[in-house]
Amino acid sequence: MIRNLLFIPLGLIVFLVLSIGLFVNISPQFGSNPSKEKQAVFKKLPHYSDGKFQNLIPTEMSMDFGKSLRLLPEFFKDDPSRQPDFELPIKKVDSLELVKSPVNKLIWFGHSAFLLQLDGKNILLDPMFGDVPAPHPWLGNERFFDELPIEIEQLPTIDMVLFSHDHYDHLDYESVIRLKSKTKRFFVPLGVGSHLESWGIPSENIQEMDWWDETNFENIQLAFAPSRHFSGRGLTNRFSTLWGSWVIKGENENIYFSGDGGYGPHFKEIGEKYGPFNLALLECGQYNENWKEIHMMPEETAQAGVDIGAEQIMPIHWGAFRLAMHSWTEPVDRLLIKADELGVKVQTPLIGEFFDIQGEKLYDQKWWIKP
Repeated sequence: MIRNLLFIPLGLIVFLVLSIGLFVNISPQFGSNPSKEKQAVFKKLPHYSDGKFQNLIPTEMSMDFGKSLRLLPEFFKDDPSRQPDFELPIKKVDSLELVKSPVNKLIWFGHSAFLLQLDGKNILLDPMFGDVPAPHPWLGNERFFDELPIEIEQLPTIDMVLFSHDHYDHLDYESVIRLKSKTKRFFVPLGVGSHLESWGIPSENIQEMDWWDETNFENIQLAFAPSRHFSGRGLTNRFSTLWGSWVIKGENENIYFSGDGGYGPHFKEIGEKYGPFNLALLECGQYNENWKEIHMMPEETAQAGVDIGAEQIMPIHWGAFRLAMHSWTEPVDRLLIKADELGVKVQTPLIGEFFDIQGEKLYDQKWWIKP
């Protein structure tokens, strides 16, 4: 009898393991690993070794399995400060206002997702339009707001989509499926094209780029630059694809999009090579002392703006999802204090608000404070 009872938890464990394995293998959200042919090319790169991409400088994750387990109770703690307790003032976008707009402008969707209209081109940055940044709704926290400023189907034809890396809060399966019929070209880090191809994007519509690669697409100059981060969508493919940041240069504007990453000397190097920038969209959120080398602290975000030579910066990677243990407003509050100390101009537009890149307006409303 006792022996039979012991088989019950063992059976549950086996069932759980098999269920997870089946889910990972059949769920399209996980994408696909780079082919052996691509990996053979990667092996020739200085920042690829032991079957993995490497950061430019030693980077400590500080999150082994044991520490992760110990942090779980704190991560799932019911802390009301970690998400808004009021309806956020989201601006709705009229699709007609996006058609052949003469103004170079930016629209923020929260977190790190943007529509950039530059020199008559429509450019999406890390367009995560899903409700939950996870392979299944049970595995993540929902977006802070129910409706986006505009849905994908209402967007005009997209000339290019830029992804910074393959994590779920930046590369979203459902969003890609909805975008693939209206997007001319996807620009992605090395290896990320394998995910898109597994989701039905033709290879000729995908351009993979390595750090410091440059290209020109329809008179928009692009450069893919380093960041200090990591990648991976499954249980065993961490570091299998590259991560990075983007330099986007039009006729008169020069914009930097950081993607995710910790602080490091790469910011000065990028600024010296491609700066100065009219605007820098810089990661500021989802940080913690346990992973401070892969996500900047707000004070480092302000310093990064100085390093790359930005006329103005905008905090991103906050305002939509709860992926860390700090309060949801802490990133921007801390950033504003340090930016004032350093003399850095900070833009804080509403989600969905038109941000005129050519204009001199300061978008400084503290919309995250409960009215």
